[in-house]
Amino acid sequence: MFRYIAAATALVAIPVAAIAHHGWSSYDETKPITVSGPLQTVVWGNPHGTAKMMYQKRAWDVVLAPTSRMIARGLDANSINKGQRVTLTGYARRDGTAEMRVERITVGDTTVELR
Repeated sequence: MFRYIAAATALVAIPVAAIAHHGWSSYDETKPITVSGPLQTVVWGNPHGTAKMMYQKRAWDVVLAPTSRMIARGLDANSINKGQRVTLTGYARRDGTAEMRVERITVGDTTVELR
């Protein structure tokens, strides 16, 4: 009986964990925003890269793609650094939190689709 309960718990927990991490519905995809400026920080890590950038007089958290996807599409850890000027297009959180999910990043003359 214990095995059945453990298996049922695992089946329920896996989708919940996936939804908690990929809560893309919290971003307003009806209103894309484009922001240009220098990155304040860059973290090249998993499950996805992150950065910070000033926008609307606030430091915004920037959610990038998984590092493996960025590398496959031509953006590596040396492409974006603290102080690097970039253009980001993505979606802001619906709740007003200063955070955006980035769909596209332009560094110099190179544009990379992240999703």
